[in-house]
Amino acid sequence: MFQKKISSAWGTTFQYKMTGWKYSVGVRFLLFLFLTILFYFSLAPHLVPEKYNIKVGLPSEKQILAPAQVANNKATLKAQEQAAEQVQPIYKIVPIRNQDITDAIMARIEQLNQDDAISFTEKVEIYRKDIPLIPNQYIVNFINNNRSNYSASLLDEMRAKVTEQEYKIPEETYIKIARLTPEDIISIKETARTIVIKLMNDQITDAQTVRAKVAEQVNISSLNKRATREVVQELVRFALTPNKFYDEEGTKEAKVQARENTQTVFIKQGDIVVHKGEMITPELYQLLGELDLLTTDVNYWPQFGVLIMSVLFSLMLFMFIRQSGGTGFKFNNAQLLMLVVIFFLNLVAMQIVGLWQTKEASYIGYIAPVAMGVMLVTLLLDMSLAFISAFIFSIIASIIFNVGQGQIFDFHYGFVAAVVSFASVFAIHRASQRSTILKAGIMICLFGSLSVAMLAMINGDSFVQRDVLYAIGFAFASGLLTAVFVVGLMPFFEITFGILSALKLVELSNPNHPLLRKLLTETPGTYHHSVMVGNLSEAAAEAIGADGLLCRVGSFYHDIGKTKRPSYFIENQTNIENPHDAIEPKLSKSIITAHPRDGVEMLKDYKIPKPIRDIAEQHHGTTFLKFFYYKALKQAEEQGVEPDFTEDDFRYPGPKAQSKESAIVGISDCVEAAVRSLRNPTVDQIEAMIAKIIRDRLDDSQYNECDLTMKELDTVAHSLKETVMGIFHSRIEYPDEVKAKTKS
Repeated sequence: MFQKKISSAWGTTFQYKMTGWKYSVGVRFLLFLFLTILFYFSLAPHLVPEKYNIKVGLPSEKQILAPAQVANNKATLKAQEQAAEQVQPIYKIVPIRNQDITDAIMARIEQLNQDDAISFTEKVEIYRKDIPLIPNQYIVNFINNNRSNYSASLLDEMRAKVTEQEYKIPEETYIKIARLTPEDIISIKETARTIVIKLMNDQITDAQTVRAKVAEQVNISSLNKRATREVVQELVRFALTPNKFYDEEGTKEAKVQARENTQTVFIKQGDIVVHKGEMITPELYQLLGELDLLTTDVNYWPQFGVLIMSVLFSLMLFMFIRQSGGTGFKFNNAQLLMLVVIFFLNLVAMQIVGLWQTKEASYIGYIAPVAMGVMLVTLLLDMSLAFISAFIFSIIASIIFNVGQGQIFDFHYGFVAAVVSFASVFAIHRASQRSTILKAGIMICLFGSLSVAMLAMINGDSFVQRDVLYAIGFAFASGLLTAVFVVGLMPFFEITFGILSALKLVELSNPNHPLLRKLLTETPGTYHHSVMVGNLSEAAAEAIGADGLLCRVGSFYHDIGKTKRPSYFIENQTNIENPHDAIEPKLSKSIITAHPRDGVEMLKDYKIPKPIRDIAEQHHGTTFLKFFYYKALKQAEEQGVEPDFTEDDFRYPGPKAQSKESAIVGISDCVEAAVRSLRNPTVDQIEAMIAKIIRDRLDDSQYNECDLTMKELDTVAHSLKETVMGIFHSRIEYPDEVKAKTKS
């Protein structure tokens, strides 16, 4: 019913237009194009490694960097060979028990010397033939009995060294042996055995060195006869052999082990593979091939795939912005530009962190302030858009911080980025002061660390592992880093784009602000009026989806210019005469119409943001001051002169309202003043009065330069009526209640 009454009263169709670069389709297209390019160049280095068309024997025209960390097979092989060369020869001690050789020789001597049937000459000949065979036979038997205990190469080496270092007994020694008595043999046997055991306890590679010690050992023995000492000395030298032999197989195994233990040599991501101007050798060419940096057949499919992904991200944002705005865009190009800047800064921060990340230190990726962009979008633009941005940043994070091979996304980083981004939206979307940003940063710290810990549990990793502790710590630090960046960037966006965040608006609404204190102390009537206008405009703005908080705060400052001449405004004329009664109407008009301009100057002096200054300047538009115009006409008529002025001389200088918020504050300002002038307003009076105010301003073309629609004006009128009824309910006389009292 109310809508029909207003529509019929207006009688014309509301027209509005959006001009300038802020609403240019071409500018909007360029911004989305730049956003697509930004996505492409953020993703391409991680998904499409650059390839080079180079030839062997020619200098490289570019410096070539490794696109990812890969094993350098040639360098690894060289390192393995160097490690193998540094392996010292392996020697193994073989316990031959050379005392058994001595025992066998003495047993033969004892047996032969006791046989009187054999002549002395025959005995000497037999010793000359039999004794040299005893060590060889013993070694052969030892080898045969120990083939399972030692390698064949070691046993062959032992036999060769024993044969090579065999001692030759002098001829006269055999003659001395044949002359030994049974008592001599007994003494010789024990002494020889003892000396052999003692000398063979050392590690012997050269028997000649240890044989040089025999004479000393014999001299300190208990043997008294010269002949026996000489025989023992020769027999011991004969029995001594090497016991430490080169182990060829053991050395080979050690070299193999050294090669296996050599760490793989990696070409790290970002390392210089080829310097500019460096000659391409066959080895370098092969290395570039292993790094997949060579191309013979051009393949554009990977680049095309990344381009499609980038277009999809931009299209997602485009469709959301379009659909959220109804028939048009909810955000103008200035806000879209701010969105592009936020994405740019966030992606640059992620790329910088990605440069420090390596395969060994993959946990560094968790410190990236991924939620920074999401928090800025929430604070400066729109909560719903922040959720879309969080989804996009999470996917990009899973690509940028992916250090694995053979996969495009790493869900670890994508999941953690999604958790901290969504947590930041819920923690910050109703921020009323800047300390809330720090609280949101703490939430990111907790949820980020918890997400990393949860992933470690799923992977079965121990919390005492260094990488897990680092990952949790870096995720925690990310929240603090995000909060610092957001606090630092907020003033930049507020000043550069001339916007007001909810945080800034709440700060400006503080009654302790110098301008509001000035308004309260010097013009209490205007202050009360401004507070009432704030209540009305906030409710009306929220009813049509405009910025209610901006309307409220703008209302607090919209009449600040009245503080220059407070007594000339009726709400401040308490117990004083109206000064306008004593001055010319033109002067009164000049004083009244000056307060928007004076207010803007004062707001500029106090560095109040432009949206609030615009409300102060535009809330009256170019409306007509009828009272002073007709007063001037009456005076001219009484004086009998022709008026030297027109209606345009009695209008506010403007400009007209350029935004919904300015228009709503202007309507609320007029409605509050009009309602206050009524003694006992009824519902019908209020409804008719609001409709008349809006109709008069519409007929006066005051809304031609803002984007208010007819439907929105009807909603504003309805909201104002409801709010006024709530404020003045104690003074509103409802018709039904009056009738009921009359009947009774």
